[in-house]
Amino acid sequence: MKRIFVLVHSPSVGPATWHPVAEQLAAAGHQVRVPSLLQVGAGGPPFWPRIAQAVRDDLAGIPKDQPLTLVAHSNAGLVVPSVRSGLDHPVTGSVFVDAALPARTGPTPAAPPELLEFLRPMAVDGTLPRWTDWWDEADIAPLFSDPAMRQKVIAEQPRLPLAYYEQRVPVPDGWDDHPCSYLLFGPPYDDTAADARARGWRTAHLPGAHLHQMVDPVGTARHLLDLTADEA
Repeated sequence: MKRIFVLVHSPSVGPATWHPVAEQLAAAGHQVRVPSLLQVGAGGPPFWPRIAQAVRDDLAGIPKDQPLTLVAHSNAGLVVPSVRSGLDHPVTGSVFVDAALPARTGPTPAAPPELLEFLRPMAVDGTLPRWTDWWDEADIAPLFSDPAMRQKVIAEQPRLPLAYYEQRVPVPDGWDDHPCSYLLFGPPYDDTAADARARGWRTAHLPGAHLHQMVDPVGTARHLLDLTADEA
């Protein structure tokens, strides 16, 4: 039975960040799901159970013996263990794409101290601006190859509560009982890719900025297939 690619977007943005890659994988004959996490910021903490539930709900109509490959971008990397442990389906591989990694043991902070220090002054009544509003134009403009792509991302991104980044995400024992791999686009995730390599994971480098999966969906899809070829 062919696996399904489950493309998990960062909760800071939206599913449109994965749609171009999903189209490429589907055109190559693969089944693909892109769960929406746009509602996970509603209500109070903890937020990670709502991410796991959103992925589970998206797969509700899929037979329980259907194998899955989880693919997480950016901050979504931290929730892969809890998503994995909450699924009834077998997971045959996980790919972290320019993503944060869960701690090797114990819960993982959703944001490092320096990022929280950066974010706290931005919060108004506990709510942050949209992710693209955190940064200067010089930082944001290179992420997009055209205005339409930029508008699509901006239009759907949520305003998350500061508490989302203050949470600690659990790392269930044994979550990585399957092949894991890492696809690096570029800084500041170089050290994270090195950590993945030190864990014995397969790694690859597709040079680009943080949303490079939208700029080069063909190359991204090709690397996902290469990194998970043993699962096919």
